Amino acid sequence: MATQIGRLNTLRVVKEKDFGVYLDAEELGEILLPKRYVPKNITLDQEIEVFVYLDSDDKLIATTDFPKAQVGEFAALTAVAVNQVGAFFDWGLPKDLLVPFSQQKNRVEEGETHLLFIYLDNITNRIVATTKVDALLNREEAPYRVGDKVSIVIGDKTNIGFKCVIDNRFWGVLFFEDAFRQLRKGEKTTGFIKQMREDGKIDLSLQEVGYKKVRNILDDILDYLDAQGGESPLTDKASPEAIYAVFKVSKATYKKALGALYKDKKILLTKEKVTKL
Repeated sequence: MATQIGRLNTLRVVKEKDFGVYLDAEELGEILLPKRYVPKNITLDQEIEVFVYLDSDDKLIATTDFPKAQVGEFAALTAVAVNQVGAFFDWGLPKDLLVPFSQQKNRVEEGETHLLFIYLDNITNRIVATTKVDALLNREEAPYRVGDKVSIVIGDKTNIGFKCVIDNRFWGVLFFEDAFRQLRKGEKTTGFIKQMREDGKIDLSLQEVGYKKVRNILDDILDYLDAQGGESPLTDKASPEAIYAVFKVSKATYKKALGALYKDKKILLTKEKVTKL
């Protein structure tokens, strides 16, 4: 696979110098990995995973420090500076990520956090980003079915829930009722398709949908009871936070699972505790 600027690449060491090692980037030539990033005991012909980008002098360079997001991905980042060129965002590397004024949906101010799409400027080979993300999503028909597992990035909070980017391709919404734990803008997590609406909109869940999500934690509850000596204070009255801390599911799902175990006469449920039978 060709070496990609703005992405992780596995490259081979071809030269060793006092100030670092050079890596074979094929059509991009040899790229320096500065000494401070070189792992101990590295040898010629050894392969190493690095991130390739342009340094402050617009020269290709490699690093073993990985950014918060790569070219082709969405991320919520915070602006750390604004000047006559545009806004600069912290993305985890020494050289901040530029969002030119022409790529700002609304004028960015220092300290603000925005959902960005990171891309490679094909003319300059510079890695830049844009806040004009709406036009980059929903450009094709979504291929999902209810229950599909997807990768999501948490976006802006609205009056009904959270806008989310699905698989770097589509918008979705995670309603507050399905956001049973604290979420932060820019967080990358796993989601599940809850509903495909006729208007093309996509509803999301943080846990598997249908009875499957209940069935999947039945054994977890019994195993937990065994580990606790057969009893647990996590009844159906426990807080959502306490339930999520142990089982990583919503309170509603946990209550349904307790109901199923009680019906099967595997537990005894009182106001104070859950007891394994």
